[in-house]
Amino acid sequence: MSRSKVLFYVQHLLGIGHVKRTITLARSMLKKNLEVSIISGGENVPVIDDTGMTFIQLPSIKASNRKFESLIDSDGQQISNELKMLRRNKLLEVFTLTDPDILIIELYPFGRRQLEFELLPLLEKAKKLKSSVKIICSVRDILVEKNKPHRDKEMIERVKQYFDLVLVHGDPSLIPFDKTFPKSNEIINLIKYTGYVVDQEKIRNEEVAARPSEILVSSGSGAVGENLLKLAIKARPFTNAKNHLWRILVGYSISDIVFHSLKESEEKGLVVERARPDFIGLLKNCRLSISQGGYNTLMETLATKANSISVPYAGGHETEQTLRTRLLAQRGLIRQIPEEDLTLEKLVIMINLSLEEPINVKHNINISGAEKTADIISSLV
Repeated sequence: MSRSKVLFYVQHLLGIGHVKRTITLARSMLKKNLEVSIISGGENVPVIDDTGMTFIQLPSIKASNRKFESLIDSDGQQISNELKMLRRNKLLEVFTLTDPDILIIELYPFGRRQLEFELLPLLEKAKKLKSSVKIICSVRDILVEKNKPHRDKEMIERVKQYFDLVLVHGDPSLIPFDKTFPKSNEIINLIKYTGYVVDQEKIRNEEVAARPSEILVSSGSGAVGENLLKLAIKARPFTNAKNHLWRILVGYSISDIVFHSLKESEEKGLVVERARPDFIGLLKNCRLSISQGGYNTLMETLATKANSISVPYAGGHETEQTLRTRLLAQRGLIRQIPEEDLTLEKLVIMINLSLEEPINVKHNINISGAEKTADIISSLV
């Protein structure tokens, strides 16, 4: 008996959170005996594990800056019409060859409007070529705040026109989707909450150290992440953990020049390295985690019960990390320092407080989103 097929489109433009969450969802689908193909339009991500699935890379594009003002190619040039055509044709070809029973589009139409040059042809082809295909939107819990109400209307129209289901990877008891997308009531019959997406099996399989002692500092891309890493290195000698091992994990979107400058800070008890595929294991066994407030990092923090400090990114038009971090901090599940308040003195004080009074790790937030999503997809085929 042939396996049902899933084609999952994802595009990350800055950090790797979108593609990492997609890989976690795909891994859960594999356990349901689904055949999963992922087609990614972002830059190569060295830390993902795509074992068991088919991973297809489009010619990569990314955002020109933190405000997503334009898209650029791998050479840093504005994307050309030729590149758009190349990507679109490759995407349509993959759909034809894959012949999926389920087509999942990550984020769109609630984001990625700049990619409609390839997404609308894909959706049109899916509708016309294979009437039985189920088209699903996979979207996180919080949308970036927008000041253009007409965009909300357009999103609703796109959902109604093309999609059979909207899977919201969150828990409404923490934040309902309508908190950041008020028009969601117009498509309420298409929305299903899955819970937050975490690789539970990987967490269960990681061993727990007898006495966790490592201070784990990690960040995503861009200047904000770079600043957090530099400040943590400066703060180390002034903290009560100065004699512990500090591990500084540098995201792959941070340039090699910055990475090597941070690497020069290495000394006994201080390790600087690129982000690692075993981050969950490090998180599960650290005495304290200091990180930004991305979806994946925060949910892995909850799942591993790590003692943590979050410094959410709040530049450009980004409100997502700040809002989610604040909600978790209000429940006492993490500590936070707002980006605009981050100073060496405040970081030292917060680190020492966190070491003396670890956070309460008990919570009832639904973090079974990967398993629930796989159940939903499996039931559709």
